[in-house]
Amino acid sequence: MIDKEKFDDWYNEIVETAELCDKRYPIKGMNIWKPYGWKIMQNIDALIRYEMERTGHNEVYFPLLIPESYFKKEEEHIRGFSAEVYWVTHAGKNELEERLLLRPTSETALYSIFSLWIRSHADLPLKTFQIVNTFRYETKMTKAFIRVREIHFFEAHTCHADYEDAERQIKEDLEIAERFFKKLCLPFIVSKRPDWDKFAGAYYSIGIDVLMPSMKTLQVGSIHQYKQNFSKPFEIKYEGKDGKHYYCHQTTYGMSERVLGAIVGIHGDEKGIKLPSSIAPIKVVIIPIIFKGWEEKIMEECRKIKEEIEKLGLSCHIDDRDKTPGNKFYDWELKGVPLRVEIGPKDIENKVISIATRDGIKKKIPVNEIEKLKEELEEYDKRIYAEAEKFLKENIHVLKEVESREGILELPWCGKEECGIKMEEELDMKSLGTPLPEKECNEKCAICKEKATTWLRLAKTY
Repeated sequence: MIDKEKFDDWYNEIVETAELCDKRYPIKGMNIWKPYGWKIMQNIDALIRYEMERTGHNEVYFPLLIPESYFKKEEEHIRGFSAEVYWVTHAGKNELEERLLLRPTSETALYSIFSLWIRSHADLPLKTFQIVNTFRYETKMTKAFIRVREIHFFEAHTCHADYEDAERQIKEDLEIAERFFKKLCLPFIVSKRPDWDKFAGAYYSIGIDVLMPSMKTLQVGSIHQYKQNFSKPFEIKYEGKDGKHYYCHQTTYGMSERVLGAIVGIHGDEKGIKLPSSIAPIKVVIIPIIFKGWEEKIMEECRKIKEEIEKLGLSCHIDDRDKTPGNKFYDWELKGVPLRVEIGPKDIENKVISIATRDGIKKKIPVNEIEKLKEELEEYDKRIYAEAEKFLKENIHVLKEVESREGILELPWCGKEECGIKMEEELDMKSLGTPLPEKECNEKCAICKEKATTWLRLAKTY
């Protein structure tokens, strides 16, 4: 893991040298996805699509532009986003009769249509998702994948007959997050955001956060319980079995390209990035170790091994470039390929392949036991997850008093907003919220010294 002091400079450089993105596009905060980075992102999308389909969500794709009249229907929502909106006012030389905006998020676009789709209790629950670009005028310093103005965004939107069913959906969302982030080898914490920091229009919000080597947390996902806060202004109603009409209860679950930023940062080292095998575009790279007189035999063996590896369902690439093996090792370690296979004359004679995992484990495997590569990848994933989990756990500090520490702090809290804000001010940190699942607290509030009802998590954040 990269040293805290070096992290930001390392991160800004590595996203380009590993060929994930190009930041030279002339609009700040709108970066170009390079082929390698885009393939990784597509693999991440495939994992969440799988989770959505297995839980009965259907994919939709809504237009980018939203009429101003739609956006204005939910007052709290527009207040929350008004400073970040990109407006479209003209079509060619013609001024539009109604301003349009580039979606900062999709509630107002989807919900005006949900009111047409939902008529009866038989239409519920409605479970949809889309993977689209959203646009927010980010005023802070931009950082590739972490803080951008054009955002690759996943959002699930659901409608339910009652609050209880919406709560069941939130429980399912948390289970989806558990499976999804485990595949990405990303340990995380779940917190119920404080009321002063919940999503605009939400009844309550849940944040999914990881801890980066910089000792700042990064929100990689959020889940929102809307209750009927959107269904009432958007008239999303259904006819119940009793013939009466009721407003739906709604939830959302959102994530963005920040997930990739988290993977790059948390699993990085001085050599480059480390990709979990679930999303690596190339899971195994074969490096021919060429000796004079052995050229043909070695390349033939490489092709044979590649074929066997691909039969296992693992993506594989032979690096036959005219470069030294050392230079090739450097390139693929930089790009985070999980497993390297080296084949030279001695390997052929001994009927083995030499392997090296991206985290430095080296061994030899008999060619007739090539299926062991799958086990090696599984063990590699477990190791990089365990390393990240150790880092997270070691940097969560449970305190009784306000005390300056790096990482994530948990302080006893009475639940009053003024005490929470005071903690933020004294620590120069942001509240992440209260732990989920809830943790018992028998202490006194770190600020007012009255009985604490819960713990408040605080951290420096991106």
